[in-house]
Amino acid sequence: MSAPVYTRVALIGLGLIASSMFWAMKRGGLAGEVTGFAKSGASRETARRIGLCDRVCDSVAEAVADADLVVLCVPVGAMGAVAKEIAPHLKVGATVTDVGSVKRDVIDTVGPHLPEGVHFVPAHPLAGTEHSGPESGFAELFDNRWCLLVPVEDSDPDAVAKLRALWEGMGANVDEMDADHHDLVLAVTSHTPHLIAYTMVGVADDLRRVTDSEVIKYSAAGFRDFTRIAASDPTMWRDVFLTNKDATLEILGRFTEELFALQRAIRTGDGEHLHEYFTRTREIRRGIIEAGQDTAAPNFGREAPKA
Repeated sequence: MSAPVYTRVALIGLGLIASSMFWAMKRGGLAGEVTGFAKSGASRETARRIGLCDRVCDSVAEAVADADLVVLCVPVGAMGAVAKEIAPHLKVGATVTDVGSVKRDVIDTVGPHLPEGVHFVPAHPLAGTEHSGPESGFAELFDNRWCLLVPVEDSDPDAVAKLRALWEGMGANVDEMDADHHDLVLAVTSHTPHLIAYTMVGVADDLRRVTDSEVIKYSAAGFRDFTRIAASDPTMWRDVFLTNKDATLEILGRFTEELFALQRAIRTGDGEHLHEYFTRTREIRRGIIEAGQDTAAPNFGREAPKA
């Protein structure tokens, strides 16, 4: 086990990412004490029942008191309000970070509320499942996954280095990225694919009404993968699209152009175009496997067994 990186860590929000962070920190001995707070009383009770966090607090002020690191694990649309609420209770020298999948909006809404002497280092772990809630987390979630740190203009280098050490201790690969570039990259790799999955499942639901549920009954692997993605937390994804609007719309525009080109190829019987396109995109999948971000073994949309 490693020496603790932080004496006290406060997790604000107790869903998949926060609960996985707790178990990963405990696995690696990375934090002396971890406090937690969730807006929902039911979530707090669940956390206490399963031993999630060393101390579950009934107020956000109590949770962040004397914390060396405060991690905002709430939907991105709520982060500004949470930052405003915790600001008076943060100790000088504390670091505030987050796990949101949008960075520019988080920087713009959280940063102005933080007092002098408090470090702000936004972050985004590129890991998750379709499950949510305090019971969904597990220590291995971040193993060999990427966490992107997005320091702001005046982020303290020592605070950045310390947060990097925490994420590396939890098993993640760490890189740094500019906020706007991050939002564009994530619009390609995560946000737009989720929107397409939601759309495809919605179309299938409309079709199901005229096919006597055969769409559900005879679901093949591709559709099952869409439904897995579309099962993700609706509040989180609503906020993602509202706060990363420009980048998502840009990528959706490019997607629409590609889709029209494929429609034209199918309509005109242009098999050569289709074969070349599918060959090129197949290489992307191979690259993901070679980068260690997935395995070649198909699981048809079902969660892989934990090691």
